[in-house]
Amino acid sequence: MKKRMIGQNKLEMSELGYGCMGLNHHRGPAKDPKEMMRVVQAAYQQGITMFDTAEVYGPYTNEELVGEAIKEFRQEIVLATKGGFKINGQTNYPDSSAATLRASLEGSLKRLQTDYIDLYYIHRVDPNTPVEEVAETIQQFKQEGKILNWGLSEASGETIRRAHKIEPLTAIQSEYSIWWRDLEKDIFPVLEELGIGLVAYSPLGRGFLTGKVTKDSIANENDNRADLPRFTTEAMAANQVVLDLLQEIGNQKNATSAQIAIAWILAQKEWIVPIPGTTNLKRLSENNQAVDITFTNEELSRINTAVDQMTIVGDHYPQSEKDRTRK
Repeated sequence: MKKRMIGQNKLEMSELGYGCMGLNHHRGPAKDPKEMMRVVQAAYQQGITMFDTAEVYGPYTNEELVGEAIKEFRQEIVLATKGGFKINGQTNYPDSSAATLRASLEGSLKRLQTDYIDLYYIHRVDPNTPVEEVAETIQQFKQEGKILNWGLSEASGETIRRAHKIEPLTAIQSEYSIWWRDLEKDIFPVLEELGIGLVAYSPLGRGFLTGKVTKDSIANENDNRADLPRFTTEAMAANQVVLDLLQEIGNQKNATSAQIAIAWILAQKEWIVPIPGTTNLKRLSENNQAVDITFTNEELSRINTAVDQMTIVGDHYPQSEKDRTRK
């Protein structure tokens, strides 16, 4: 698998990363941890060198699983995790105070069985802690050698600029896919100007863009999709037009809808790294084969024009979640 370099530090990683959240969090009943560890290890064997987790996944249990899975090849990968929540059982709220970040980082290091984090994100912007203070806390962590690079998740362009001025950001992690392109107008120009990479989560639209998700398949415990506006019965029916387009392109390229969705992201900017996740070894291989699909400029233009003409129904988060995500 080819490599990509992001940020001023030129952090190198595989052009596809692996999103670990779904191993046991928000994607249905948790499966056998040993089976999930084998999926993580298979991702590494197939060339993935970037693995993304967070303390809030579980909470805590996702990091524990990932730490155990990667310990034999820890030095060969880019390990990313996220902190900045005050966690109380299954509830949480953004808190990027120095004390909370310190506790978050130290806990993550222990659970991940490592002395350092390659890429540490503030999971959601804390409206009560100036991002300049957060950047100063990160500087301390970097001086201690406990993190090597940092980033923000779901931050506004203004917040990105303010944070970057104090301590240069390596990456922004936000949702981005062929059916969620809001970043292109306001965030992409900032990232391009400042030399910051984008780690794109939910590149497969939380599974919708595979064409395999049904309303019944997400009506399970530990699956947050049933609460998301884009997964109402009405929205899923209306957004079938996106699946039809992906299928049409897939037929032309002898590829699956999921592969087309991933390849489309890779073709947008060389500083974008998508992080699809799966618990299925067959799907893992399918996703990774997307790196072999290429588009001509004419093909990309035709696809983008078709998407621009679509009306995507439903927001990607409930309003209550959005109120605390883009500050």
